[in-house]
Amino acid sequence: MPTELTRDRIIEALRDLPAEANVDDAIERLVFLAKIESGLAQLDRGESIPHDEVKHRLGL
Repeated sequence: MPTELTRDRIIEALRDLPAEANVDDAIERLVFLAKIESGLAQLDRGESIPHDEVKHRLGL
């Protein structure tokens, strides 16, 4: 089950940024990872939409 970003995972994500990265890049990376974790947690709780329903909603 996905967990919230831990201190160690945050530090690792920041270390993986290129040397020329700025604060905005770091924030963007952390927000992106947090949203992934949130989405995975929703899936684990069964809070997903079937693929066919998504296609229908998007008019595909």
